[in-house]
Amino acid sequence: MPAPLADRLRPRSLDDIAGQSHLIGPGRPLRVIIESGHIPNMVFYGPSGTGKTTLANIIADSSGMRLYRLNCTTASLSDIKAVIGDVDTLLSQNGILLYLDEIQYFNKKQQQSLLEFMENGKITLIASTTENPYFYVYNAVLSRSTVFEFYPVGRDDAELAVRRALAFRSRELSIDIDADDDAVKLLAAACGGDVRKAINAVELLTLEPALDGTLRITAEKAAQYAQRSSMRYDRDGDAHYDILSAFQKSIRGSDENAALHYLARLSEAGDLPSICRRLLVTAAEDIGLAYPQAMPVIKACVDCARELGFPEARIPLAQAVILLATAPKSNSAACAIDAALSDVRQGRAGDIPAHLKDAHYKGAQVLGHGQTYLYPHDYDNHYVEQQYLPDAIRDAKYYEYGHNKLEQATRQYWETVKAAGKRKK
Repeated sequence: MPAPLADRLRPRSLDDIAGQSHLIGPGRPLRVIIESGHIPNMVFYGPSGTGKTTLANIIADSSGMRLYRLNCTTASLSDIKAVIGDVDTLLSQNGILLYLDEIQYFNKKQQQSLLEFMENGKITLIASTTENPYFYVYNAVLSRSTVFEFYPVGRDDAELAVRRALAFRSRELSIDIDADDDAVKLLAAACGGDVRKAINAVELLTLEPALDGTLRITAEKAAQYAQRSSMRYDRDGDAHYDILSAFQKSIRGSDENAALHYLARLSEAGDLPSICRRLLVTAAEDIGLAYPQAMPVIKACVDCARELGFPEARIPLAQAVILLATAPKSNSAACAIDAALSDVRQGRAGDIPAHLKDAHYKGAQVLGHGQTYLYPHDYDNHYVEQQYLPDAIRDAKYYEYGHNKLEQATRQYWETVKAAGKRKK
């Protein structure tokens, strides 16, 4: 069975790799390192289909080192020991380059088994991961390695890769392939920065028989093979948290269009629970007291979305997103509770004032509990000045009124009421 088209088309030189110009463009750091011939231990971090494995193969070919490749989803400690067993043999006279694909699946012991050989240079490690290496790769390995981040391949570079794949298939099948420009652009856009997906779609498209020696590929036909291929989303991975982070920050930044974009990505992935949770926390954290009515409105939208399910849920969710993004903003409540929590966690508390303690039991008067409490509803404006905080923090101030119409109106009201209360006292 022939290898997949993506493998048959795998670039053999740096200039053939799609994208990653920030790493391997002229004068860029990784290109300089590779051309120097002195290859350090490295960690390649980025999405699938962005050239990590391809670049490792090119480095191995250019350096003359013997390449060993292990996929950490299936490899074991014995596989590592087998590689170590070739150290200082004729097989490793030019050095050993060990490529560990998906290193995040190796446990601490497996990763640490390589430390000695990474240290003395007998094994050069290139590890790749689709997850944040600072979360999944152990510090001892990271401290001996340089991390390079790979970005999703841009549409222009992906389009070049698609055209290269179509030309390759034309030669391979000895047919003419007539692909609409719109079809090529669609394949490049739908891959979501994963060149492998785009090339796989080309392979499927070119399995159809050619009529009179010509295979015509239209945008409509391309869409059938590229559908949903642009989704890059893992509910337990970085993409999940990155999209949710961008979602909330766009709402907080009052950019309703960006917020709707990230809502669409989350909706397409079907992640209704995460959307609902993030909308509720945003209503409390970022809109807060500037527009308190936002919370019940958002709760109603969220309940409606959960009841409807997708695809109809997109409508109340969009309503919620637009309302939050265009609402006035205040984080005064979040800042206030965080300040209070900071005091409590650092032990700044103290005994509750005696007049605030529970007096609804026998013996409370003997203890002096509740005896001097002043009932605010017995006074003008339902307010009377008295101490509520413990003596140790009696002057603590946690809440600062936000600079919005509603909170400023509240501030003015209470300044007037409290000033009047002090005069009467």
